[in-house]
Amino acid sequence: MVVVAPHAEALSCGQVTSGIAPCVPYLMGHGPLGGFCGGVKGLMGAAKTPTDRKTTCTCLKSASNAIKGIDAGKAAGLPTTCGSQHSLQDQSFH
Repeated sequence: MVVVAPHAEALSCGQVTSGIAPCVPYLMGHGPLGGFCGGVKGLMGAAKTPTDRKTTCTCLKSASNAIKGIDAGKAAGLPTTCGSQHSLQDQSFH
């Protein structure tokens, strides 16, 4: 008998940007740390595989390049600020 783990869908850039979109005003210095931490924690928790972590990092870098005025320091610290156990500074996210 062969047992196969169920295949989970890979994390997409759409999911990454949707999770981070509510944070944009904060990351641009136009808003307080708000109710977007649930999305950040969910996104960081969903990035379970190395492929998901790489996708997350790549998508976040692309989004930050596309939106001028993002504070890179705030962006990098967002998971920690929101209380996530994962960080964008982790080697596993690069």
